[in-house]
Amino acid sequence: MKLLHIDSSALGHHSVSRALTADIVEQVRRARPDASVHYRDLAAQPLPHWAPVADASDPAALLGNQVMDEFLAADVIVIGAPMYNFGIPSALKAWIDRIAVAGKTFRYTANGPEGLAGGKRVIVASSRGGFYGEGSGGAAMDFQENYLRAVLGFLGLTEVEFVRAEGVAVSAEHKDRALATARDAIGTLLPKAA
Repeated sequence: MKLLHIDSSALGHHSVSRALTADIVEQVRRARPDASVHYRDLAAQPLPHWAPVADASDPAALLGNQVMDEFLAADVIVIGAPMYNFGIPSALKAWIDRIAVAGKTFRYTANGPEGLAGGKRVIVASSRGGFYGEGSGGAAMDFQENYLRAVLGFLGLTEVEFVRAEGVAVSAEHKDRALATARDAIGTLLPKAA
């Protein structure tokens, strides 16, 4: 099994989403010692934002091909996605722009778009300073999870699960409780990854 581990938080060791992705990957490794893990830190090594390139030898094109190859090779993808200003970090958007490529991960047909990247399992570790889940007062401002579900679904990825830590900026107590809840959720996801 090949696992692609993506982190996008700019907070380094203070990051909740990084702590959660590390926990997810560690537990998958325990369940599947044969799993190979490829790690990409989008904050430490940001991808350039998408722009047209002159030719296939352009460094941006080569990097885009490498990112695409990592994505296509993965059976399981673990994505750390903190909420920044109601959406995802621009570093994560730059990665998505590299994997959302017509003819490779989706195509347009007479019946509408068709995702070509199915058959992968995606686990998103979501961290949010406030409360934006279903039924909360902030749900209408959730452009993080809704966007990720939409774009991943567009690529054909239908097995997308979220581990959420909400309210981490409310207080230390809320943060501890959110992390405990998220870690409990990780335990319920892992049998599928094994």
